[in-house]
Amino acid sequence: MSQFATVTGPVTFTPGDGVPIEIPQGRIEVDLADDSATLSWEAAPGIPGVAAIPRIQFDDYVKAGQITMTAA
Repeated sequence: MSQFATVTGPVTFTPGDGVPIEIPQGRIEVDLADDSATLSWEAAPGIPGVAAIPRIQFDDYVKAGQITMTAA
């Protein structure tokens, strides 16, 4: 089940073996699994952005205040 959150600080993902890419600050949609978190956002008007990161990394971002979960 999707939840919503706000990126409030530096949050990055690394596609494959590439360099880290920053997720823009603002509202994101979050789908949580036991081992991963899938983050979705609007990268540009009409262009979606999506990234999957390890769940432990997502939890660290939340603990550090870089991602703030939105109350339902």
